[in-house]
Amino acid sequence: MASIPEVALSSGYRSIPLVGMGTGGFPVPEDARLAVLHAIELGYRHFDTASVYQSEQPLGEAIAEALQRGLIKSRSELFVTSKLWCSEAHPDLVLPSLQRSLRNLQLDYLDLYLIHWPMCLKPGVYNFPINEEDILPFDLKSVWEAMEKCQKLGLVKSLGVSNFSGKKLEELLGFAEISPAVNQVEINPLWQQKKLRKFCDDRGIHVTAYSPIGGQSFQGSKNVVMESEVLKEIAKAKGKTLAQVSLRWVYEQGVSMLVKSRNKERLKENLEIFDWELSDEERQKISQIPQSKKYPLQLVLSHGGSIRSPDLSDIE
Repeated sequence: MASIPEVALSSGYRSIPLVGMGTGGFPVPEDARLAVLHAIELGYRHFDTASVYQSEQPLGEAIAEALQRGLIKSRSELFVTSKLWCSEAHPDLVLPSLQRSLRNLQLDYLDLYLIHWPMCLKPGVYNFPINEEDILPFDLKSVWEAMEKCQKLGLVKSLGVSNFSGKKLEELLGFAEISPAVNQVEINPLWQQKKLRKFCDDRGIHVTAYSPIGGQSFQGSKNVVMESEVLKEIAKAKGKTLAQVSLRWVYEQGVSMLVKSRNKERLKENLEIFDWELSDEERQKISQIPQSKKYPLQLVLSHGGSIRSPDLSDIE
């Protein structure tokens, strides 16, 4: 079983494992449950879900089974993250949404609770991609105050955000009583986010990378990470997979990451990145790769809608 390094969060609670498992996009709940059990057996301890993923319930079932089978001794061994969906980004809906997530997960608390996107939708809307006509003005201050209340109630140990730009984080930090401990964003060798990572580092905000190897196909988009000739060349020279090279690069940036697979062997390979490193020359080559964001906002909006909301104008 692999031992995964961890890093402390500014919240002062427990450390976050630097490699975790994402649970979004599993087509069948049973696939998610079995994949989580495999991951726990291999040593994964951070599991990331969200209300919109519809994976909270199978994740909760897997955790309960892992405890029953003795794969883990207690819930405290795990770091569980979930997210507030945009249609619940209303002050009066934050606590009920969290409580529903906890019921689905069969847990008393979350280790980390994130605002999923810096936007607000009409209550009850779960369409994805998002219809632009469903977007409402986002009262970030009131929503964050409701998030802080959840932490004060002991239902959440750390708070954070996802897909927030530096500008949006600056706005949040201007009034937050409890600063965000984490910003979860897309990061990989083809979308390195150097400016945003420095912004977060300077303010004590830990960064978690999603899509560290490019992510799944989305509305016909290609996985440019897996097609990178630079990464292919480095992988061949090192005797590693391209995915391992990409994950190693992300790890060397000092951020945590979320990987996802139903395949137990691939889940195992994703953890085989700690006992070797990239050379300075290889790092330099990766730093010069042309940048390409896999999930631009136009893909999140249905029909590639325009960006009219002031809450979203700086998201890239």
